[in-house]
Amino acid sequence: MSPLELFEWLQNTYWSTAIRESLVLYPLILTTHVLALCASVGLIAIVDLRLIGLRFSNVLISEVTAKLIPWALFGFTLMVTSGLLLFYATPLKAAQNILFQIKMVALLLAGLNAFFFHAAIYRKATTWDSLQIVPFRARLAGCVSLTLWTVVLVSGRLQAYNWFN
Repeated sequence: MSPLELFEWLQNTYWSTAIRESLVLYPLILTTHVLALCASVGLIAIVDLRLIGLRFSNVLISEVTAKLIPWALFGFTLMVTSGLLLFYATPLKAAQNILFQIKMVALLLAGLNAFFFHAAIYRKATTWDSLQIVPFRARLAGCVSLTLWTVVLVSGRLQAYNWFN
């Protein structure tokens, strides 16, 4: 079964049709997705701005991450869950949209950047936690994160206009 056949089958399931045609459920899922995105990306941006040194340089990075990352992960989980439901409602339309594809690649890269940051860079944070200007690799991870999340936001927003079909 090709991906296109899988998406056709998925789109023709009862629940996909029910979500897509609902006057209440689809807008509720979409609203949840947008609010979760705002919370998650907003909190991640605060951490990134601290890493880059543009804001909150008087606050330890460990304090910023300890307080914000759990809430960002909660928002991210809610965002992914609602995003999967939105995809489930219109898998053919989404999968064939170049902006959706760009968004998914940027989301994957943002996840890899976060994994790399926490697995390799942040492990040594005790040595640079209180510095106003953090090491280059940490600043770079923050810049890459902000850039990728901007791509996710812009391509996700433009996806609704379906310009390239």
